[in-house]
Amino acid sequence: MTHLQEKTFKTSGLHTHIVKTEKFKTVTILFKMLSPLSKDHVTMRSLFPHVLLRGTEKMPKTGELRAYFDELYGATVSADMAKKGENHVITFRLEMANEKYLKDQTPLLEKGIALLADLLFHPYLEDGAFSQIYVEQEKRTLKQRIQAVYDDKMRYSNLRLVQEMCKGEPYSLHVNGEMEDIEGITETTLFKAYEHALQSDQLDLYVVGDVDEQEIKRMVTEYFKTTEREPLKQNIEPRRAQIERKEVIDEEDVKQGKLNIGFRTHTSIADEDYPALHLFNGIFGGFSHSKLFINVREKASLAYYAVSRLESFKGLMMVMSGIEVANYQQAVDIIQEQFEAMQKGDFTDEAIEQTKAVVKNQLLETIDTSYGTAEYLYQHAVIPTGETLDSFLEALERVTKEDIIKVGQKIEWDTTYFLKGTEGAS
Repeated sequence: MTHLQEKTFKTSGLHTHIVKTEKFKTVTILFKMLSPLSKDHVTMRSLFPHVLLRGTEKMPKTGELRAYFDELYGATVSADMAKKGENHVITFRLEMANEKYLKDQTPLLEKGIALLADLLFHPYLEDGAFSQIYVEQEKRTLKQRIQAVYDDKMRYSNLRLVQEMCKGEPYSLHVNGEMEDIEGITETTLFKAYEHALQSDQLDLYVVGDVDEQEIKRMVTEYFKTTEREPLKQNIEPRRAQIERKEVIDEEDVKQGKLNIGFRTHTSIADEDYPALHLFNGIFGGFSHSKLFINVREKASLAYYAVSRLESFKGLMMVMSGIEVANYQQAVDIIQEQFEAMQKGDFTDEAIEQTKAVVKNQLLETIDTSYGTAEYLYQHAVIPTGETLDSFLEALERVTKEDIIKVGQKIEWDTTYFLKGTEGAS
């Protein structure tokens, strides 16, 4: 069964991906900008997308833009940031009704694409740079977004794990940049960063919906005026001869301790044994039938939550759990027991089959939304593996117990991070 069919074409510096499907009554358009993560650029890259969404040459006032979106049957546009391994990805997302399903046969899609192109390529400028008012307002909002991570102790503890585990590596940078770098940004330096990104980033455009492929090609060629560029030089993942296991403990006034553990898997989405790693993680801590959930949370009642997840591009596996401070060592010991049990093959064929079924359902649920469809396909634009969803599902089915043990034996425990409650915190 073919789950996803993607048509691609290239214009100067831009790869366009069209997924024609009647599954959705809307059209989703994602514009993605990818660049290697760097301390010098990450904060400005997290700021300028939000400034772009404030106004265009034709509609300099944010209120005008909002009114125009209402005219487009309540279309919405947003921007967000992500890390894919050592890369920083900016995503602009436009969601709109499909004109095929409207009584009024207005050229809605073309208006939407033209507006997105205006936002991206024809921003509102003052004296050859971004509007000072918009930049200052968005700087304040960016500070709030970064602060929100520090206020949410679950997210904060995960950030601290990554900072300690990947010290000196680009991946240690926060996706929204660094608080101390915000104040020094000016409307001129930000505009230069935007121009640099537009000229040098890897650019991908996704259109998902019941659309005419030739019409999309015409519109993209007409409105998206991008320039040719050299292929990006990827940050190379450092290979360590030996990993020294380390423990980091922070104290803060928190009621619940946060235990986060980072592992180096030495397997990425581009590797042949990635499907086996996916299943290793699923049996270990990815789902409610996993070893961590059953043994740490249910049997020992040590954790409020205990899960593991993969960073598929960087080759990391991270365990996250919330525990009472007094239970720290016992929780670490049980997690280690379960990890070693996985490496020795102490899991059943039934667990393998159950995990295969859950992973498959999870992937099919992902592509059941237009956004999920585009995000899934984009993985293979970041690292071109040539793999399709169908071939991945087939590879998943072929994975044996021996394959899971083998991929598991490559995994190394790297960093244990504990956010411990201070005295007086219950």
